[in-house]
Amino acid sequence: MIFLIIAYLLALTFIATYSLGAMTLGWLPPPYEAVRLPLMCGAIASIGGCLYCIRAIYINKCVYKQWDPAWHIWYFLRPIASTISGSVSYLFLKAGLLILESKSNSDATEIGFFALAFIAGLNVDKFIAKIEDVAKAVWGIDKTKSAEARSKEKN
Repeated sequence: MIFLIIAYLLALTFIATYSLGAMTLGWLPPPYEAVRLPLMCGAIASIGGCLYCIRAIYINKCVYKQWDPAWHIWYFLRPIASTISGSVSYLFLKAGLLILESKSNSDATEIGFFALAFIAGLNVDKFIAKIEDVAKAVWGIDKTKSAEARSKEKN
């Protein structure tokens, strides 16, 4: 099963990298050009998620020698969660709910979007916690029960 997981992660990484290259070269069909940046954010986040999973494989299998088959599904779903997080990071930046700089910059480059998307894909848990903090501050929406449980465990 570990070889299937590795093949899956490498295939996703290849597809995301190819997609990034294609979008950068302008190969995206004209009707989809309007969503190029969020699609690129999702692809970059997917690479971040795959990197995290690949690192988890060698750490758990080789370093700590504690490979657990109960985690197999996580290796398949984590890159998908990363892709979604990266795409959502675009929305929060574009809406101004997350900021990259202290001063207002109307012509911020795409690099900032890409950097946040990669981080959102690499560390989904922290990104979701940040989004929940923003939701609480802006709209008064309480954190999810799982987020509250995690914060209680840390204290």
